[in-house]
Amino acid sequence: MPREIHCAFLNKPAQGLERVPWPGELGQRIYANISVPAWKLWQERQVMLINEYQLNSMDEKAIKLLENHMLGFLFGEGDYVGALPDGFTPKD
Repeated sequence: MPREIHCAFLNKPAQGLERVPWPGELGQRIYANISVPAWKLWQERQVMLINEYQLNSMDEKAIKLLENHMLGFLFGEGDYVGALPDGFTPKD
């Protein structure tokens, strides 16, 4: 049976993730507070950020940048709340 949580991103009850999606305390926080639909939205944003910034997922600076964007996107915290790469124009 799926685990239900109150999703901090959607601000409503929703299906919780099956496992911790990120290492460390941030991963535990996401597991406890972010739903499957919200995590899928983050994954779409993450792909865009990786492509736009041409990030290498093995680079510590790139990982830190993604974590900061993750905090801004999922929890509305930090310097990257609502931030998009300079010049990025979403496709309709």
